[in-house]
Amino acid sequence: MVNIDTDKRAVDLNCDFGEGYGSYSFGQDTELLPYITSVNIACGFHAGDPHTMHAAVKQALSAGAAIGAHPGLPDRLGFGRREMQVTAAEVYDFVLYQVGALQAFVRALGGEMAHLKPHGALYHMANRDKAVSEAIVKAALAVDERLIIYGQSGSLLLDTAKQYGLPSASEVFADRAYEPDGSLAPRGKQGAVLHDADQAATQAVAMAAKGIAFTPEGAPVNVQADTICLHGDGSRAALFASRIREALIQEGITLRAPGKA
Repeated sequence: MVNIDTDKRAVDLNCDFGEGYGSYSFGQDTELLPYITSVNIACGFHAGDPHTMHAAVKQALSAGAAIGAHPGLPDRLGFGRREMQVTAAEVYDFVLYQVGALQAFVRALGGEMAHLKPHGALYHMANRDKAVSEAIVKAALAVDERLIIYGQSGSLLLDTAKQYGLPSASEVFADRAYEPDGSLAPRGKQGAVLHDADQAATQAVAMAAKGIAFTPEGAPVNVQADTICLHGDGSRAALFASRIREALIQEGITLRAPGKA
């Protein structure tokens, strides 16, 4: 793996968490916990249910991970990854409902919720639709004005959080290639998804230390990396997480959740 000589800094490693429901479980939650510093817990719409949420919060608190809400669109069949025709008022209610439910579990177990990261289609809609991004930010403000908004680097959601005075964290993806404009390369494009753990680790170091991601062709793209997302639903997710964490530590980069000393 290529070592990148640069200024050192701190970065968060986050993963989506608790995305099972009923008798179904997905991802590698238990295996990922030793490597990450924050989790985004499904709140019941795209995935999750009261029992799964309770167990996920308990696991995260035991591991010392910062807890965030991961609200999505009400689309279990599509796992929240299909866009829906929804109004800003509906988005506000969807987010407030889900974040409030998770907050109840977190507080009941003696913890505090730290952040909010929209899921799937809602995340991407918030990156380009001002009404959607405002609805999400206003719902976060209604719950807790200290909630940190996780949004894609360079996105409208981050700009909206700043406009409303909410703290935010710029998110990047270690296992995805980027387009020259800073957006994620479409999954159907050759080289858009990184399948090699060492390649993902190299990009993670470049993003955290230099603010650089790469296109499928290897060209550099400027990004801001406050938090790196580790997709937890792949068969090799824990391997990717361990390699990425190891590479960051070897570069002298501190791993911590946003807002933590």
